[in-house]
Amino acid sequence: MGLERRRAWVEWRIVAQEDLVTRLEALGRSLESIEAVADLPKLRAEIDDLSEQVAAPDLWDDQENAQRVTSQLSAKNAELERLTELRTRVDDADMMLELAQEEGDADTVAEVAAELDRLQKDIQALEVRTLLSGEYDSRDALVTIRAEAGGVDAADFAEMLLRMYTRWADRHGYNVEIYDTSYAEEAGLKSVTFAVKAPFAYGTLSVEQGTHRLVRISPFDNQGRRQTSFAGVEVLPVTEETDHIDIPEADIRVDVFRSSGPGGQSVNTTDSAVRITHLPTGLVVSCQNEKSQLQNKAAALRVLQSRLLERARQEREQEMNALKGDGGNSWGAQMRSYVMNPYQMVKDLRTEHEVGNPSAVFDGEIDDFIDAGIRWRKRAEIAS
Repeated sequence: MGLERRRAWVEWRIVAQEDLVTRLEALGRSLESIEAVADLPKLRAEIDDLSEQVAAPDLWDDQENAQRVTSQLSAKNAELERLTELRTRVDDADMMLELAQEEGDADTVAEVAAELDRLQKDIQALEVRTLLSGEYDSRDALVTIRAEAGGVDAADFAEMLLRMYTRWADRHGYNVEIYDTSYAEEAGLKSVTFAVKAPFAYGTLSVEQGTHRLVRISPFDNQGRRQTSFAGVEVLPVTEETDHIDIPEADIRVDVFRSSGPGGQSVNTTDSAVRITHLPTGLVVSCQNEKSQLQNKAAALRVLQSRLLERARQEREQEMNALKGDGGNSWGAQMRSYVMNPYQMVKDLRTEHEVGNPSAVFDGEIDDFIDAGIRWRKRAEIAS
């Protein structure tokens, strides 16, 4: 290697390493801000308190409270572990880079660069979590998908969205519990309601609320024509004991019916499915996926409580908007297009985020859309 080429190569290595130092310092500052928002001393104190409650010998005398306490402890332990792991990785990368510079080890420098790429992605994902500061953001999510305009294609689209969200949950290790499924006659779903049980599930998925639009060659059209269909997604926070949603028995009508599956086939031979009508508001919810009538009634009441809670939140929001003199926001309208013909693209109509691989999106790769939606919503909140 000539002297000039060697000098240029050495200068390039110095610049590359300085760039890594700059990136590492920026990641360290980002993690520090996340740690400050998480308030690690407070988080550790909460874990200690919950650990004491879990150790109580009479904990499981109240099973619902026991499940709530153990779930909170698990979530907070996971949060602390995630933050601790990231801090360790940042410190390790700093030490590796320092050693690599001292020894002129190009392989280790390349290894640090790859780790910084991974750290940047993980820290950015955690940064988005710090933007979830709404009243109910930390709760589980109750999601309802409904087929809208588009006939059998819309029903099929609703089922595709159900798979998309369950695949997304599977990728993150989140538990999904389906409460009610209404099958369409030919294919797909008229509607489905399910809970995603994970820390900040509501705050995360709430940006998915709105009308989703699918454009494709219809598999149900024997002439192979392009079809546009729509499905609506509703996301609510799951209620907790502290919400004080009082539903007097006189305010509800409970109807029982036989659970059914695709094509109208009977799932069981007893009238175990439950439909509850809230008489003052006209809200109707149903549940048929549990084994007993009592379980279905309890699940349906939880769904009704969530809808009443959201109704109360919207009423408060409308009052505040009226006081502020604006007309509220309409971000929950048509929000994403999935185009499979004549080109391949999924585009969020609010954030402008788009990708060219609908198959991957329908397979649950929606984190980038969710992150962009959360950042977009936070900017909109600040601007208002």
